[in-house]
Amino acid sequence: MSEGPAGRRSPREPWGGGVSPFSIKTKLGALVVIAVLITTGLMMIAMRTATELRFITVFSMIATLLITQFVAHSLTAPLDDMNAVARSISHGDYTRRVRENRRDELGDLAQTINRMADDLEAQERQRKELVANVSHELRTPIAGLRAVLENIVDGVTQADPETMRTALKQTERLGRLVETLLDLSRLDNGVVPLKKRRFEVWPYLSGVLKEANMVATARAGIASGSGSHTRNDVHLHLDVSPPELTAHADPERIHQVVANLIDNAVKHSPAHGRVTVKARRGPLPESLELEVLDEGPGIPRKEWHRVFERFNRGQVMRPHGPGSDGGTGLGLAIARWAVDLHGGRIGVAESERGCRILVTLPGLPSLPS
Repeated sequence: MSEGPAGRRSPREPWGGGVSPFSIKTKLGALVVIAVLITTGLMMIAMRTATELRFITVFSMIATLLITQFVAHSLTAPLDDMNAVARSISHGDYTRRVRENRRDELGDLAQTINRMADDLEAQERQRKELVANVSHELRTPIAGLRAVLENIVDGVTQADPETMRTALKQTERLGRLVETLLDLSRLDNGVVPLKKRRFEVWPYLSGVLKEANMVATARAGIASGSGSHTRNDVHLHLDVSPPELTAHADPERIHQVVANLIDNAVKHSPAHGRVTVKARRGPLPESLELEVLDEGPGIPRKEWHRVFERFNRGQVMRPHGPGSDGGTGLGLAIARWAVDLHGGRIGVAESERGCRILVTLPGLPSLPS
């Protein structure tokens, strides 16, 4: 027997696999039979006791009306409840539900309405999370581009080809992020297409760290003018072994992973701390193992399973380093999503100090021997 979401029976399947003994058709049929039996019984009593026919007729009508009223109330009361819930849903309130205490067609209808409300509530929640995810992802290239342009305007750097290439790179990344809005709308379904290719890990990660430093500088300048705080005092270190290491993955998605992990590590680092990004060869061809380590307070073991949940910002005392803006609680959730798309693994690992996030990417599938 099929089951719907949350263990509920599918509304397309009738109770018991056929006509339910408590169906509306059965109840209406029983109503007719009972009315006929009452009338017939009273007629027989009248014939045996010489009771006048008009009294029998009145008693039959009263009994039939009472039974009909009882059955009608049992059928219309749930409809009133469903109407109230449907009206709430039309006004954007997806929290109300219909009572599921019947085993008939109205009970199946109540399950369908509740399932519809669950789906609408989930879609509304995903829509809000999508806006937050997109805002979070657009912030990085916009801040980087702003940093380059402000340096040129202030005369700190010249508009030489190298500087303009950096600005162009940020603009291109911003364009790619905008193009993936539709893909991100299907984030929870895990159906975003991957554009995997082989790339060299050292120059790729060097670019990510350079971009992270540039973004941190930009955010510090922006924050100083607005009175808020951010981090620009953390040193980023790259450790790739062997130096010629290559991997096979979607560089754009891996950029999301590394950038968000670095951003999270920087927020939790102490003043003048150090964040290390390590890359090692995995067990399979072109597979990759990434580690991001910081020197912050670390994550309690009981919180390890929750750190990748959306909007989770940690429960430790003073979780963010000096000057940190605290973040939105979306970075690690986005990183997990991108890793899951690759069929890889991400999690918190044991560390003597600070927090250590370990990412494993599968690379190329192993060939049968």
